[in-house]
Amino acid sequence: MKQNPLFPESKNAKAVPTAHIDGGARGNPGPAAYGVVFRNAEGHVLAELSKYLGAQTNNYAEYSGLLAALEYGQQQGLTAMKVFSDSELLVKQIKGQYKVSSPGLRPLFDQAKKMIGHFQHFSIQHVFREQNRDADRLVNKVLDQQRG
Repeated sequence: MKQNPLFPESKNAKAVPTAHIDGGARGNPGPAAYGVVFRNAEGHVLAELSKYLGAQTNNYAEYSGLLAALEYGQQQGLTAMKVFSDSELLVKQIKGQYKVSSPGLRPLFDQAKKMIGHFQHFSIQHVFREQNRDADRLVNKVLDQQRG
């Protein structure tokens, strides 16, 4: 297992599959869900993943989306992937720029870091909400279905 979990932008960075992830909770904590849109290197949608999480925090939902994307990538046998998230907290925690002080997030963070270590190349980048609309749509679809 190669331990190179994060890599800087490189000429090959665009040639890897991408995952746009999002999580949300209505009420924080409240009814929560995640959404993941996985695309191949050409931008074609490979999978849309979403799940209702019950009553959780927004940050828990964000991490759950990351874990779902990492699990999907491993199941597909990927050696590289690039993740986009509108959660600045999650991105900076994964990059080691922020500490994980929440006891509820620590196990999710530890699991994510362990899973990231299985990839030869991995990057995660913060994007604005407008650039994460597809993943956000999946979150809201799940939450709307639960409500009604």
